[in-house]
Amino acid sequence: MNPAAPSEARVRLDAIVKAYDVRGIVGEGLTGETVEALGAAFVDEVGAAGGRVVVGHDMRDSSPGFAAAFARGATRRGAGVVAIGLCSTDETYFASGSMNAPAAMFTASHNPAAYNGIKFSRAGAQGISLDTGLAAIRDRAADSLEQGIADAAAPGSVVEVDVLADYAAHLRSLVDLSGIRPLKIVVDAGNGMGGLTVPAVLGEAAGLPALPLEIVPLYFELDGTFPNHEANPLEPANLVDLQRAVVEHGADLGLAFDGDADRCFVVDERGDAVTPSAIAAIVALREIERVRAAGEHDVVVIHNLITSRIVPETIEEAGALAVRTRVGHSLIKDRMKETGAVFGGEHSAHYYFRDFWGADNGMLAAMHVLAEFGSQDAPLSAFAARFNPYALSGEINSTVDDVPVAYTRIVEAFAGRADFDELDGLTVTGVTAGDEPFWWFNVRPSNTEPLLRLNVEGEDAATMTSIRDEVLTLIRG
Repeated sequence: MNPAAPSEARVRLDAIVKAYDVRGIVGEGLTGETVEALGAAFVDEVGAAGGRVVVGHDMRDSSPGFAAAFARGATRRGAGVVAIGLCSTDETYFASGSMNAPAAMFTASHNPAAYNGIKFSRAGAQGISLDTGLAAIRDRAADSLEQGIADAAAPGSVVEVDVLADYAAHLRSLVDLSGIRPLKIVVDAGNGMGGLTVPAVLGEAAGLPALPLEIVPLYFELDGTFPNHEANPLEPANLVDLQRAVVEHGADLGLAFDGDADRCFVVDERGDAVTPSAIAAIVALREIERVRAAGEHDVVVIHNLITSRIVPETIEEAGALAVRTRVGHSLIKDRMKETGAVFGGEHSAHYYFRDFWGADNGMLAAMHVLAEFGSQDAPLSAFAARFNPYALSGEINSTVDDVPVAYTRIVEAFAGRADFDELDGLTVTGVTAGDEPFWWFNVRPSNTEPLLRLNVEGEDAATMTSIRDEVLTLIRG
């Protein structure tokens, strides 16, 4: 007997519930009805009835309505909702951590205007993935869509709280910028939530003392239609305006935030991008030195397997343990908690801090860079060079119909001259002898598209280019 076909509700939820969050096109998979059901399901899954749930949202046109729908579902199941309104994703983590309450953030991060989504946290800003509760939330929401939400005997209520000033003060308490040399910084908020958080944290908008920073703002107007460029600094085209402005203003550096302002990218005084791996190495070194000075001995720092070799080298040279992990937001948060790591860095410019409940915070990473860079006199291009000694390809996507066949071609081509591991996708590391330059590459299939993602690193540009071109030929058949 054939199993019953999945219901329309389950098909709809399967399409929008991803590995680490909810993401979909507004009005198609993502509707007010669906979001209300997800709010009820979230309360049940995290056991928040009789307690509090934090709900925040970004500047997208659909976000306030979705946040209100989620609050309806949550209060119907007996949770009190702390509505923090317009905020960055890491503001939501701050609220979740400081209030020790589960949270939901409405954002589609760097995705275009047609999209929206939800990033969930357990109490204390702990992550939720498909394996750690998100699948159960999806299934509970499907049941609610099919059968209706059962109202709790004691429904909750909604209270509005503004956490921006407390968030800004908390970050200032973690990184002291008051004594650095004066710096001129161009900041591209991409019409995203950085337009709210940068003036509060790095300026005086939240009532904090002025810092020795001159901020040149680009696209600080909150606008979820993204009229200037997509708020995705990982794409080089979206950095062009910042790079040009840094040079035109004679700035010391530039910062670019994504739509929900939880990731930050750095540009030097020449307009050249500083790799996220270099940023991870700089921040890792600062955090290791800080906790060592406080008497901590067994220091752990996490990096995912796509970061440059300079990251584990920097960690180990500083006397700490470098823990290599798979790629993934909630996974990194879980590993931060398991290992007690002081810091974690990803190639995608997500940076995680033990002092921030193990959650990621692009603003905090930027502050660490400003503190370190601002305490010496060299230009950023020279300062960052020691943390970027190798050649990286960046992530290259290829459409592939048959991933196993592509893997087989790669393994056969590199057998005998490389080692292989399958921690996340396929990582191939060259077996080199003597003075031969090192190289490695990783190929990982996308969770949602017929794509293989390639990252290559070599000791020099010629080595990286040669390996990159060989692997792309094998991938693309």
